[in-house]
This record gives sequence, C-alpha cells and structure tokens, in this order.
Amino acid sequence: MAMFSITPAKEKALHERMDRLGIREEDLRETFIRSSGPGGQRVNKASTCVFLVHEPTGFAVKCQDSRSQATNRYLARRHLADKVESLQKGRESAEQQKIEKIRRQKRKRSKRAKEKILKLKHEQSEKKAFRSKQSISRDDY
Repeated sequence: MAMFSITPAKEKALHERMDRLGIREEDLRETFIRSSGPGGQRVNKASTCVFLVHEPTGFAVKCQDSRSQATNRYLARRHLADKVESLQKGRESAEQQKIEKIRRQKRKRSKRAKEKILKLKHEQSEKKAFRSKQSISRDDY
C-alpha cells in the first residue's frame, strides 16, 4: 500500500535507499505541525508540516515544502536520508562534492590564466572593431 502520494517507483527507490543506509521506520518519530508561510487558509487549518526525528542519530528534519502532508512526509524522509548519507560517506557524499565544486569555481585564478583571458578578450575586441560601420567623409568623394 502506498504511504505517500507519489509514484510507486519513487516510493520503492526511497525505501531501498533507507534500507541501504540502515534507516528503519521504527526508528523514526514523526509529528505533524501547522505550516507557516504562503498557502492561506489551507496551511492555517491543516497540519501539513512534517517534523521527523531519527532516534539513533538524533537528526531532525522539518519539511513544509508542499501543501500536501503526504508529499511532505516523503520529502522529509528523503532529506533525512541525505543527512545520514553525508554522515556515513563524509567527503564522498553528493552534497560535499557540490560544495567542493563551488569552492574550486570561486578560487582565485593564477596570473597566467588571467593574462590568457585578457589576451583572448583583446583579440575578440579587435575582431569586433572591424565589424563596425565605416564612416564616410565628404573628402572621400
């Protein structure tokens, strides 16, 4: 029976991932609270926000991304699996790889690389200068 309002394939993939990481449903404490933010009367009346605690690790996840409680339950479990995976894998986790990629992109360029980029920019500007309209003066006639 489906627990969440998502496709069975996604639900199966989530359960397989949780099994692989050692997260059991019995270890989860799940509470529902009222969401905040946009959504109007819908979020003021229904408790759609999911607060999930993984007892063995002590990780807590609060999810109110969707107006649907079932979708938030699925998303909270997915966020929890991400946290547990980053704890287990450390540097190899996908989140750490993203952070490292951003760090490399922000790193200062070497002097040689800057010179090469400037040289290419100057060459490009010279090409564009030839494309501009040529002014014709009366003396040319």
